[in-house]
Amino acid sequence: MIIEDDADFRATATQWMQRKGHLVFAAADGRSALELIQQRQFQVVILDANLPDVRGIDLLLELRSRSEEIEVIILTGAATVETAVEAMKRGACDYLSKPFPFAELEERCLKAAERGELRRNSLRWKSIAQRSQSHTVLIGNSARMREVERLIARVGPTDAPVLIQGETGTGKELTARAIQRASRRLEQPFVTINCAALPEQLVESELFGHEKGAFTGAVNSRPGLFEVADQGTLFIDEIGELPPALQPKLLRVLEDGSLRRVGSTREMSVDVRIIAATNRDLSREVRENRFREDLLYRINVMSIELPPLREHAEDIPLLIRHFLPPKWEIEPEAELMLSRFSWLGNVRQLKNVLERATILAEGSIITVDDLPSEIANSILGDPLPSEVEETNLESIERNHVVEVMQKCQGNKAQAARMLGVHRRKLYRILERLGLAGK
Repeated sequence: MIIEDDADFRATATQWMQRKGHLVFAAADGRSALELIQQRQFQVVILDANLPDVRGIDLLLELRSRSEEIEVIILTGAATVETAVEAMKRGACDYLSKPFPFAELEERCLKAAERGELRRNSLRWKSIAQRSQSHTVLIGNSARMREVERLIARVGPTDAPVLIQGETGTGKELTARAIQRASRRLEQPFVTINCAALPEQLVESELFGHEKGAFTGAVNSRPGLFEVADQGTLFIDEIGELPPALQPKLLRVLEDGSLRRVGSTREMSVDVRIIAATNRDLSREVRENRFREDLLYRINVMSIELPPLREHAEDIPLLIRHFLPPKWEIEPEAELMLSRFSWLGNVRQLKNVLERATILAEGSIITVDDLPSEIANSILGDPLPSEVEETNLESIERNHVVEVMQKCQGNKAQAARMLGVHRRKLYRILERLGLAGK
């Protein structure tokens, strides 16, 4: 939008910009401009500093209050340092002194539009990053988990890089978030990237950003996650998957905070705390020349080792209570089975099993029959402590189910009613007892 009271200049500028392919609207005064901005969203506003009904600086404030996304270029026929300073302080992105070539006006408008797009992208990224912040806490009273919490409390208030190591599903991202919550960067963005989830050619652009035209498909400039996380925390998950060509760039950011976008020659500085995580043995990766030794030293200033769930099984009952929905219960036999199971997928697998069980359960009580068969099968031959031997209990249950099925002549719907369970649950009982085909 061009806001200009000089009719000749307004018409000429509008026509010139339209011939260059831009969509242009014009207003002769402040009132007309405010009517237009109620009807449309503009990327750039070209605003004369002296209008018949309002000062350009005052209109600038009004325009920005109604639409924070616009970029405003101030035009003045009597440019002074004071005018420029006031305009920039009030939110203008640029100013031009008449007369000037229209080509220069177009160039300033294009730069202003690009600046606005970058600012909007950055705000969107930060909003997403802040919305994604989780208040989930680490669960566990075991000695191993208390040691993890002690290390978090010690390292959190510092800005030291942290390397979190542990098997898949042990809670590496939750630990990283706990470190951030214990830091002075608590109110700043927490941004995550998983190096294993992205194609190698995209990791560099995601981390460091790119300029327009830097590669095929780069139709706009875009800030990288380091810029989005500025003043905050960047969590690099699966850092062992970071391509070797990018490791020197990450090392440089860790050393002095400087980086360049892909396709740019301009240096920029960021203040970002790095927390990295891996389920790999990075020392072995160094020996096999897949990971830089100096980068390992830089990210491993402080290391936190997360134990697999099988090494702190005493925390499983607490985790079960944490993951179950409110007012849900679990039968003691089912809880004991979960506590005795060897969780190769760790806490994440336990959470998924409980979510599945709440879908399959009748009512709001989880029983043994709501658990996956591999959990029950994995502890066969290893009797559960009970007043009655497990083999005897299973035998009694099996005989009762067989008797009911015989009375119902194999009618599963009728047998389920007699047993007081849903037909789907009866199928699971039959499968567990080895009666599915009978």
